[in-house]
Formats: sequence, C-alpha cells, structure tokens
Amino acid sequence: MNSQRKVTVYGNTSCPYCGAARMLLTKKAVEFDDIVITDDPSKRKEMQERSGSQLVPQIFIDDTLVGGFDELSALEIAGELDTLLAG
Repeated sequence: MNSQRKVTVYGNTSCPYCGAARMLLTKKAVEFDDIVITDDPSKRKEMQERSGSQLVPQIFIDDTLVGGFDELSALEIAGELDTLLAG
C-alpha cells in the first residue's frame, strides 16, 4: 500500500514500541518519516510541541496525532488504518 498521506514516527532507538510501530508500517508498505529523537534535543522538542507528550513513539498522519503504537495497532485491528492512510 502506498500512502498518499504523510506519516511521521517520532521515536528512539531502544523503545520496543517504536520498533513495533516501524515494523507495522513497513509491513503495510507505508513510507514514513522516521525521526529518531535519541540524541537530538531539537527533534525531541518538536515532538513534544506537536504531540503534547514526552512518551515515544508519537505517530502522526499528516498533522493528526494518532498516538503511540497501541493506538496505531488498534486502528489496524479495527480495519481503520488503511482508510486513514488513504485519506
């Protein structure tokens, strides 16, 4: 599936939920911006300002906050993720 919408994943290198989110999107052939905040205070600040959270991952479809992996996975299980990605 080729996404028409911009997907952004903010995460770090050691978070298993970040890895699971990346794997789910990759499995679905969704291109996404993978922003690693581990050693980048400016990207961490950008994530916090966009999401209002310090937790990772933070996943966006366009400018809409999906949430973390649990929310992304719930959308997939409910069959709603493809619809969101298609716009």
